Amino acid sequence: MFATEVFARYAARSCDEPLSAEVMHHAKRAVIDWHAALYPGLDAPAVRALEAVLADDLDRGSARLVQGRAATPRAAALIQGTAAHAAEIDDSFRDAMVHPGAATIAAALAAALSVGADGSAFLRGVVLGYEVSTRIGVAMGRAHYQYWHNTGTIGTFGAAVAAGALLGLDEAAFPHAIALAGTFSAGLQQAFRSEAMAKPLHAGRAAEAGLLAAQLAARGVRSSLDILEGEGGLGRAMSTGPDWSEVGATLGQNFHVTRLTFKNHVGCGHNFPAIDGALELRQRHGFTHQDIDRVRLGVYQATLDIAPHEDPQSADQARFSLNYMVASALVHGSVRLSAFGPERLNDPATRALMKRMTKALDPEIDAGFPEHRAARVEIVLRDGRRFTHFQPDRKGDPELPLSDAELGDKLIELASPVIGAAAARALLDRLWTLDQSKELP
Repeated sequence: MFATEVFARYAARSCDEPLSAEVMHHAKRAVIDWHAALYPGLDAPAVRALEAVLADDLDRGSARLVQGRAATPRAAALIQGTAAHAAEIDDSFRDAMVHPGAATIAAALAAALSVGADGSAFLRGVVLGYEVSTRIGVAMGRAHYQYWHNTGTIGTFGAAVAAGALLGLDEAAFPHAIALAGTFSAGLQQAFRSEAMAKPLHAGRAAEAGLLAAQLAARGVRSSLDILEGEGGLGRAMSTGPDWSEVGATLGQNFHVTRLTFKNHVGCGHNFPAIDGALELRQRHGFTHQDIDRVRLGVYQATLDIAPHEDPQSADQARFSLNYMVASALVHGSVRLSAFGPERLNDPATRALMKRMTKALDPEIDAGFPEHRAARVEIVLRDGRRFTHFQPDRKGDPELPLSDAELGDKLIELASPVIGAAAARALLDRLWTLDQSKELP
């Protein structure tokens, strides 16, 4: 069997199987985090532009946007997949180097609304999308991540499988949906190495492309089932010829959705271990940013590649600046949405500390990537005292998870400015009981 058929057999045969209580709970956590990421992204420039461009697909259609506006399913997937990635606070599956939720849940929600699915079916589709896409990401490996943005490329598969489950694809149609997703897969890292406005569009396009792949497969459209392992397939074209022989070995047994990372800061997640390490030293030793003479950061290569900006001139660049985010944390105590407003971007104390900061590749830390996202932080004070800390994981990783209460607080914090605190709390209550609901929020 080709890998697409292995995944398709699992997905088709799992569509009617109940999820365990543990997996269902983690699926709801993923959906809560998706909503937390979505609301602050609704006002992003790329999202506003999409709504204008897609005006003909809005105020009609069988889906809707979260604030109630009618939309065609593909427009809903594209807009909300983009919004969920725009604020840089969406979930990730570390081993696959992918933010799976933005595209998977946007496509699942659009498909679920279009067919009138209940909450339980929606959650099952979400889980299936996560399980398949993350395994493809793991197989494609670090070589793929060198150039490609996995949220756009790998995310397309999650969207296709989630949507396919909700559209009721059978074992004959499902592999073609996955194969079509493979040929739709796209998203280059160069798109956000200097100007990052286009980055969230990768997630939106993945959601739209995956939904389209499932819709086409439902109509009998076929594609090459060896799209992953073929001579001209994804594995050879976009990686170094990964081994697909064991991709289905743990399907249905080891659920990746239970090992997600939920962000505890806003911005590029590669910066988070350094932020956590710096804040740990500040708390442990009681110094302030004014006491600091210099900061040295040891990180893995992807941090240097993806968060390179030494002197960020915009909020987008600041989200991908290791120096800015660590300095902002040390000065202000956290990195929330407010860190990227005009006043904070030009904060003199933050900018001064950035100039006293250096960063370098730490080979030991780099060798542990992507399974672990670590950093080594050294802070030297003006009085000569020197403190060092090795941060092995990030707050929010499976080893240091956000509690249910912390996750709920994240949703309320990020959604309240858009819909109000009372509505955010009501939404949170509805999402925790989604598996019992006949209607989607």
